[in-house]
Amino acid sequence: MNTLRDWTEAICLELNLDAAEVDRDLVLDLSRDVAHSVARPAAPLTAYLIGLAVGRGADRRAVADRVTELALHWASPSDATAEGGADRE
Repeated sequence: MNTLRDWTEAICLELNLDAAEVDRDLVLDLSRDVAHSVARPAAPLTAYLIGLAVGRGADRRAVADRVTELALHWASPSDATAEGGADRE
């Protein structure tokens, strides 16, 4: 039994989505990058916001690439404070 695969199939069925269209690795990699580079709570929020953008017609790969790039270059709050930047909470 693969819990993640089973969950993905179940939620797709519930939401009337085609599980074959889900790029699981893309979402998980993006979530990892955001969680590690920005903040853990930012990962589900980011996934939701990307879902909104894709639902409005944005290309999922292009959006994921842009967000990953942003996350990987995101300065931590301590870096921003050290440079005189604003706190990001």
